[in-house]
Amino acid sequence: MSLYGMMRTGVSGMNAQANRLSTTADNIANSGTTGYKRASTEFSSMVIPSSTGNYTSGGVKTNVRYAITNQGDLKYTTSASDLAIDGEGFFVVQDASGSPVLTRAGSFVPDSQGRLVNSAGFYLMGYSFANGDPSAVANGFGGLEAVKISQSELVATPSRNGIFTANLPLDATVVAAANLPSANAATAAYSAKSSLVTYDNLGKEVILDVYFTKTAANTWEVAVYNKAQAGSPNAFPYSGPALTTQTLNFDATTGKLTAATPLSIAIPGGATLSLDISKTTQLGTSYTVLKGEVDGNAPSGIEKVEIGSDGTIYAQYQNGAFKALYRIPIATVQSPDQLAVLPGNVFTQSADSGDVRIGFANEGGMGAVISGALENSNADIAEELTNMIESQRTYTANSKVFQTGADLMDVLVNLKR
Repeated sequence: MSLYGMMRTGVSGMNAQANRLSTTADNIANSGTTGYKRASTEFSSMVIPSSTGNYTSGGVKTNVRYAITNQGDLKYTTSASDLAIDGEGFFVVQDASGSPVLTRAGSFVPDSQGRLVNSAGFYLMGYSFANGDPSAVANGFGGLEAVKISQSELVATPSRNGIFTANLPLDATVVAAANLPSANAATAAYSAKSSLVTYDNLGKEVILDVYFTKTAANTWEVAVYNKAQAGSPNAFPYSGPALTTQTLNFDATTGKLTAATPLSIAIPGGATLSLDISKTTQLGTSYTVLKGEVDGNAPSGIEKVEIGSDGTIYAQYQNGAFKALYRIPIATVQSPDQLAVLPGNVFTQSADSGDVRIGFANEGGMGAVISGALENSNADIAEELTNMIESQRTYTANSKVFQTGADLMDVLVNLKR
């Protein structure tokens, strides 16, 4: 082989080990970086065709790979906005310019505007519940917006949905039609009564009086009035008509409703409440309320935030009410290890990684969102120190090859003297 080729191969070896030392240095420096993915330097040989009896040395080239699919250990914290993914997938975040990228670094905290931002300055993206239950855009980032949890305003939510379940007494006395609550007469009689708190558009309480009255065997009437219109002292007659009435028919054998549509109640100054009463029964015991729930809340600020394993962000208000604000999507690609790595511990799709696919946690192979946890770096300090020592020794050996070639080159040059 030529002395030049020998020296070139030594330089190639030194460059390769220098690259390996560079990735090792990054891994050690980022051993405490949340969501960091270890880099490694892979080697492949370079062979130059040789003639018979002569060998021409080639060298070595390097290729940097990232262990993106290798999940780091989870470290639990006391902050609900610290997020980790247990399994496959990435959070979708955006930088200040609005460009979406992927990350596993979930150390989010609210900024001055209430947006959740991680330590690298990337904002968490999610789908808003403002227009109903969100659905993921499978092939792109459309519909995503920066998750913003504002503590600087009061929020009032009108009541729209509720559930009321009770047992109506089988042996209740039948009330004549002229005296039914729906007639709204001073002589009105009823078998059972409950009240429900609802909220109008401005968060003002609207109390509903719900009357159940037996009209015949296995037949009942339910009538709902606005308590603010009640007369005194016995409520009837109300100054306004019933907000809704409905006839309930029960099966004589099972005591269950034969059919029941939700009560549609127009809340004064508010939305239309759909009250589900389908689980109401008529059994041989006293009137018993089993469940009475209505959504909506009075004006109040957000007291704390909770994030479910499905990625739904809930706000708990000072009055105890919960409201779904956003749902965090999970993104993935066909080959995560081929993603392009960008500064800030984020990734973007490349020609080799495949297109980004968006979904939700616990669906389609996506991992679960863990609130109050962070994913540690997957770099192992002991392994990196071992690699550093190996690279140092190999670098020194390659430098000896170069030095030997240089010495022999000096001998060759001085032969003419």
